[in-house]
Amino acid sequence: MAISAGPLVKFNPSVSFHVKCKTKDEVDTLWEKLSDGGRVLMPLDSYPFSERFGWTEDRYGVSWQPIFTGGGETKQKIVPALMFVGKVCGKTEEALNFYAEVFKNSSAAADGSTNANILSRYGKGEEPDREGTVRYASFTLAGQEFAAMDSAHEHKFAFNEAISFIVPCDTQREIDYFWEKLSADPKAEQCGWLKDKYGLIWQVTPTILNQMLGGNDEERTARVTQAFLNMKKLFNALKRAYEGK
Repeated sequence: MAISAGPLVKFNPSVSFHVKCKTKDEVDTLWEKLSDGGRVLMPLDSYPFSERFGWTEDRYGVSWQPIFTGGGETKQKIVPALMFVGKVCGKTEEALNFYAEVFKNSSAAADGSTNANILSRYGKGEEPDREGTVRYASFTLAGQEFAAMDSAHEHKFAFNEAISFIVPCDTQREIDYFWEKLSADPKAEQCGWLKDKYGLIWQVTPTILNQMLGGNDEERTARVTQAFLNMKKLFNALKRAYEGK
């Protein structure tokens, strides 16, 4: 999903998108289009982890990582990749365990209790990255594939509101659960948006919101819009606004 938010925040590489490609030609085609007018972060080349890979920002600032996967089966074509930098560098493994506790039936925990998939760790002599921290990990939350890594190099960016992750909820109880588990900064709470203890942004959103904002009843749409703009956690008050109560 996409929204227009003006110049308040800008995209940065702390969240990028892997694009799994079955052929090298597919990587090259995507690279040509995505890098046009953008900024190359890692040149298109052969690397130890892939024969064809590149990392680029597109002309809008969104970061992409087209990668040749060797032609194997791909469950999810585009995978969000989280890079833990600055104050949260070295906390990738901790974060994966935390998210696995929050999102049930996930494969993120790195302590052996679930199907963790930490593919690579930094070793000795790879400073500034600390030995044992995560070079690359893959995990799943509620059916959504993610990737994650630590990076101790100097980066002038961090997670921000430019990219967030929506958690659709059917009930107020479900919203309360995720809000209690994830929210770590009361100042960042607004309109269903929250920031967790690692700085990652989530939108805990009722599934009925799109229905409420649809249709041709402009007065009702205005009521719902005004209601959620003034709320933190969304649900019951939205239903009252929708019903005109």
